[in-house]
Amino acid sequence: MKPSTLRRTPLFLALLALSPALWAQEDPRHTEATDLDAIVVRANPLARTAEDLTRPVDVLAGEQLDAAKANSLGETVNKLPGVQSSYFGPGVGRPIIRGFDGARVQVLSDGLGSGDVSTVSVDHAVSIEPFLANQIEVLKGPATLLYGSGAIGGAVNVIDGRIPEAVTAQPLEGRAELRAGSVNDERTGMVRLDGTAEAGSGNVVFHFDALHRETGDYDIPGYAENAAAHGDEEHEDEDDHEEHEEELGAFGVLPNSAIRTDAAGLGVSWVGDRGFVGVGYSLFNSRYGVPGHSHAHEDGHAGEEEDHHEHDHEEEGHGEEAVRIVMDQRRTELRGGLDDLGAFESLRVKLANTQYTHTEFEGDEVGTVFDNDSTEARVELVHQPLAGWNGALGVQWSQRDFLAIGEEAFVPGSNSRDAGVFWIGDRTFGPLTAELGARHDRNRMDIADGAIGPDRDFDTTSLSGALRWDLNPDLHLSLGLDRAQRSPTAEELFSNGFHVATGSVELGTPDLGVETANRAELGLHWHSGPLRLSASVYHARFNDYVYLADTGIDDGGPVRLWTQDDATFNGAEAEADWTFAENATGTWAVRVFGDVVRGDLDGNGTREVAIAVPHGDHSHDYTAELSRSGNLPRIVPSRVGGELRWASGAWRASLGAVRYARQVDVAAFETETPGYTLVDAHLAWHVDTAGGNAWEVFLDGSNLLDEEARPHTSFLKDLAPLPGRGVAFGVRAFF
Repeated sequence: MKPSTLRRTPLFLALLALSPALWAQEDPRHTEATDLDAIVVRANPLARTAEDLTRPVDVLAGEQLDAAKANSLGETVNKLPGVQSSYFGPGVGRPIIRGFDGARVQVLSDGLGSGDVSTVSVDHAVSIEPFLANQIEVLKGPATLLYGSGAIGGAVNVIDGRIPEAVTAQPLEGRAELRAGSVNDERTGMVRLDGTAEAGSGNVVFHFDALHRETGDYDIPGYAENAAAHGDEEHEDEDDHEEHEEELGAFGVLPNSAIRTDAAGLGVSWVGDRGFVGVGYSLFNSRYGVPGHSHAHEDGHAGEEEDHHEHDHEEEGHGEEAVRIVMDQRRTELRGGLDDLGAFESLRVKLANTQYTHTEFEGDEVGTVFDNDSTEARVELVHQPLAGWNGALGVQWSQRDFLAIGEEAFVPGSNSRDAGVFWIGDRTFGPLTAELGARHDRNRMDIADGAIGPDRDFDTTSLSGALRWDLNPDLHLSLGLDRAQRSPTAEELFSNGFHVATGSVELGTPDLGVETANRAELGLHWHSGPLRLSASVYHARFNDYVYLADTGIDDGGPVRLWTQDDATFNGAEAEADWTFAENATGTWAVRVFGDVVRGDLDGNGTREVAIAVPHGDHSHDYTAELSRSGNLPRIVPSRVGGELRWASGAWRASLGAVRYARQVDVAAFETETPGYTLVDAHLAWHVDTAGGNAWEVFLDGSNLLDEEARPHTSFLKDLAPLPGRGVAFGVRAFF
């Protein structure tokens, strides 16, 4: 069904009703061009900017964030060097950092875990709305020192300011946005309000935000299914649609790709001279289809579907019904801070409880229900310089009660408890800055009755050292060395059944051990006047790397096994940004970037494993030969991209393109993926009103070449391409 129109959406009506009062405010703050290197990175307890930190960090804020915002967090950060997005339809996009994704990349809401189940399955969305973010920080390389074993590949920290920590510049300020899109009939609206009122010796500061988004099934350049995967030539002519629809599925529109998302948050804080204390409550509700699970006849209208064939596994009760997901999250947070504590500079306390429910529908039937009740607490204590070292002590604790109910529940319920303690610090020695850190975690996982395997306990220890050499004020070199450890997750240990999302049988290995990564990275950063250059190369050697291997067995679907072996990751990334002209025609700048990563198994020969595929009260037994060498599965392809930017007075515009290379370095039983080029363009007109408010009208174009693009990292790459050519337009208001 197509989404309701703008005028029928309650949030849009509320925005229109609020607008007269909002525009009446004076001296507003609005989004401006920002020096991203000068922004304080909140993911680090020590107040450091991206320029000051030795370890690679990218930050999106201001106009750069406005231009990058997309339906998913992964798509929002997708153009940063070394960062790509997973893809399981437009409702799901998790960040991939330097080839690592899933349980190796921690997604954070201002320093606390998101509380969702996006690491359990590739079709599960992240419960953070990027359109409501003030700032997004991407920590590249192991972030285990700060955030535990789930950040062995990096972390993405989203700052939304839902619990205020400082007074606002004006009694009331905020922003709002309305947008519409052509490729999927998108309608999105959001509003954010922040205000301050005096309260005795301090101030009461409040925050409110809300967002509503609806999209229909999105347009695609040709057929949903990949002709090359069938051994056929591509058929771009719509006239022979009927001849090939049974084999290649839908044409022109991808069935079951619609989304509806609602998000809102309310926070109140008391802010004094030395600190603050605040509480917040937020909700996130999303309903989205999982494409690629049904063939459909399309006449250009979403929802008019006709099944053409059934899944091979239907004889076991796994029909080829359209899969839809309804997820609902409610989150309560308490945060506080206190400064100037004598021997300590500051204390920060964060506590969050998240109630998460996720229901997967197969047609009209409930397939699986996931419940996740998590509580996380974090204390950060920054101490005064000690023997010349600035540093911070931290304690982090979390508990998660996870339950999966239904015939398709391939992961058993579990109760997990994690506790970690860490210290990080830095010290300057003339032109050299050294960073050190250490962390130890204790993790216990209790599995529900009836699950395969015993309860497990893990201890992980991570150590880190880095050195930055300032050759001059504009140029510095950096060297980082890390030893990071990660404990296996419940899905890696105890999966045991048919996974509807991927159409495969997924089996865990209960005796998996701790994964250990030893990494070295060399980086360069030069920032002088209008030119900025950065580059890095890195090498990571993993002992007992955990990955999902295709066994080559088919039992109603491919049989995949979580296993581990030694592996090596090598990669490089570079970026250059040059403002090459400032004259009567405006300011002209160009940005180019590129990244490459390889992931290989380090062993020799093969090893034999016994496979037992469950079928009710019995199993089918197999023996598989797994290679101990070769490429790891679903490694991101190399990329090169560029962007030309222009600004003059109230106008700004950009034209960019990213070329994704053909991925030929594939694992056993994995197919190659063709390369593709995505071209985009942006145009905005910004005007400041006499009353001190500001308006901005924008027009964005995506995939302007209407190219068929299939991300190699996606399990759906042969069933669901990325959206075709699209145009989004709308208005932003700042007050």
